[in-house]
Amino acid sequence: MTEETTAAEEPQEKPIYGNVSIEELEKPEYDEDQINEFTALYEESISGIKEGQIVKGTVVSIGQSEVMVDIGFKSEGAVSIKEFSDPSAIDILQEVEVFLENVEDQEGQVVLSKQKADFMRVWDSIKDAHDTGNTVEGRLMRRIKGGIVVDLFGVEAFLPGSQIDIRQVKNFDQFIGQEFPFKIIKLNKARRNIVVSRRAVLEEERGRMREEIIKVLEEGQVREGVVKNITDFGAFIDLG
Repeated sequence: MTEETTAAEEPQEKPIYGNVSIEELEKPEYDEDQINEFTALYEESISGIKEGQIVKGTVVSIGQSEVMVDIGFKSEGAVSIKEFSDPSAIDILQEVEVFLENVEDQEGQVVLSKQKADFMRVWDSIKDAHDTGNTVEGRLMRRIKGGIVVDLFGVEAFLPGSQIDIRQVKNFDQFIGQEFPFKIIKLNKARRNIVVSRRAVLEEERGRMREEIIKVLEEGQVREGVVKNITDFGAFIDLG
């Protein structure tokens, strides 16, 4: 037998990478049963996620125009940064509530809305205040055409200029940043439209005070008052 034949019959050593052989490297990390199990667990985890729901998600990235939110679905969803009342306060890994509009658009992306989630979350409270005539606290945020945007429970409402005060207001900016009680005078859920009035609250308070004063007024009393208007036939005096 020649040396060449002997060399050919000798078993070849398999290459070793570190402490791992190439066979171990090529071996699948998970077998088919494990993969099926993982798939089933994933499908189970997203089976409860349905369109038209408010879901919790985690902020994973923040861009100039949108915020990417992970709701545990197969892809992340984008939320316009304009839907956040204070974009500077958004943090990575922050938990947010969003409304799931569509599990997959034409580009295969989840469609989310924070404004819709905020609106739906407080809708019952707002509707109850509207139906009962109770007041709600709100903060005047910014001036827009015809009035001021008011923050109610984290959602935006519209305060018409004519409803800011009993008297005509020319400088809307003086009210920005202040908090007042408001009456909700108009609601449209489909359009997410809320109209509020501070004037209605002031008129109600003035009416209540007038009734109290009338109850204690007696003929011959001397009371202090403020002249509000002078006409040909007399003067109007505010007694408080």
